Amino acid sequence: MSAPLAAEDPDRPDERAAEDQARLHGRAAEDRARPDGRAAEDRARPHETAPNALSGFTVGVTATRRREEFGALLERRGARVVSAPAIRLVPLAEDADLLAATRHSLERPLDDVVVTTGVGFRGWVAAAEGWGLSGELVAQLARARLLTRGPKARGAVRAAGLDDHWTPSTDSCKEVKEHLLAQDLRGRRIAVQLHGEPLADFVADLRGAGAEVIEIPVYRWLPYRDPSPLRRLITQTISGAVDAVAFTSAPAVHAMLAAARAEGVEEALLNAFGDRVVAACVGPVTAEPLVSRGVPTLQPERSRLGSLARALARHLPEHGVTRVVAGGHHMEIRGHAVVVDGELRPLPPAPMAVLKRLADKPGHVVSRTDLRTVLPGSVARDSAEHAVEMAITRLRRALGPGGIVETVVKRGYRLACSHEAHQ
Repeated sequence: MSAPLAAEDPDRPDERAAEDQARLHGRAAEDRARPDGRAAEDRARPHETAPNALSGFTVGVTATRRREEFGALLERRGARVVSAPAIRLVPLAEDADLLAATRHSLERPLDDVVVTTGVGFRGWVAAAEGWGLSGELVAQLARARLLTRGPKARGAVRAAGLDDHWTPSTDSCKEVKEHLLAQDLRGRRIAVQLHGEPLADFVADLRGAGAEVIEIPVYRWLPYRDPSPLRRLITQTISGAVDAVAFTSAPAVHAMLAAARAEGVEEALLNAFGDRVVAACVGPVTAEPLVSRGVPTLQPERSRLGSLARALARHLPEHGVTRVVAGGHHMEIRGHAVVVDGELRPLPPAPMAVLKRLADKPGHVVSRTDLRTVLPGSVARDSAEHAVEMAITRLRRALGPGGIVETVVKRGYRLACSHEAHQ
C-alpha cells in the first residue's frame, strides 16, 4: 500500500502526478475563466472528502490493524501514504498470562469489570472458549457490573448477550477511574481489561482505594517483526519528508519513540512533531504519550478512523501550505508538490527544497550559498554552485509558467513577488 517518497526517486516526480493533476484540472479551468483575476482568493479550500483534499501531502501510517482501510481513506483524498507498522499483536490463545488471569478471575465472584476495547473483550471470550472456560467466564461476567470505556466496548458486551452498566461520555479510562473512585471500593473485586500496555496509574489508584484488582492482558503489543519501515519513517519525519504521521493506538506511539530512542534521535523526532510534522492521533488515549512530552497533536472530534482522515484533510490544506503570488501566478506550496494556478505539479526533493527556501522570503534575494544548505544530501563545495543551478533549472521546468523564479545577477535568486507569503 505504501507509496515511495520523492526522496527515493529524485530524478522525476511521483508517477501519480497525472492522477493528481486530473483532480485539479477542472478547478484550474474555472479559475482561469474568472474575469476578476481573484482565482486564488476565491478558490475554496478542498472539501475534507474531496478526492484532491490531500493531493501533494505525504502521510505516514503506523497502524497494524485496519491499516489498508485507513490508508485507502487517505489515498482517496489524494494523499501519498507511507505505511510503517509499529506494532503487532500476540495471539490471545497463546498468551499464558491471559489464561492465568482468567483462571484467577473465576476463583471468586467479580464485582466490577472494566472493558476498555471491543476487540479485546471479544478476544477474551474467544480465548476462553478455546480453553473450555467460556461458559464459566460469561456466567461470571453476567453477575458483575460491566463498565465499558466507549461505544465499541459497549457493543462487544451487548453482542455477547451481556448488559453494560455504565459508559463514560469521553471514551477515556480517566473518567472510568473517577467514576469508580467516587464509590466505596473497599473489598470490591475488579477485573480491568488492559489494552496492549499496563494501566499502572489506573490500577494503582483502585488498589489504593481498597479494591482487589485483577489485570486482564487480553492482547499484548510487541514491536513489528520488520523494523525497517518504521526506522525509515522516523528518518523521513525528522527530515520533513512527510507532512503528518497518523497514530491509532498509544502503543504505536510508544513503539515509534522507543525505536527513535534506540537510534539516538528521539529528541529530534519530538522536535519534528513540535515543528513542521503533524502528529495526528485518533483520540486522547492515543495522544497521551506525546501530549505528556509537550508535543501538540491533531485529534478528531470522534475517535474513529474516518474522523481522523477528515481531520487531516481539513488541517493540512489550511495549515500545511504556503500560499504566494509570484510572477502573476497563484501558488500553493504543499509537502511534495506545488499547485500553480490550480494545477498540481509534483516536485523532486531538490527543487522543492529550493522553492520552500525562496518562499520563506518571497520577493527577497536568496544567495546560492544559502540555497546550497537546503539541498538534500551532501554536496561538495566545488560542485555546490552547479547543484544549485541544476535545482533552479528543474524547478523552473516543473513550475511551467515563466517569470516565477527570477535570477539576480551575482546575488542569487528570488520569487517574483511584491508582498509576503502567508501560511
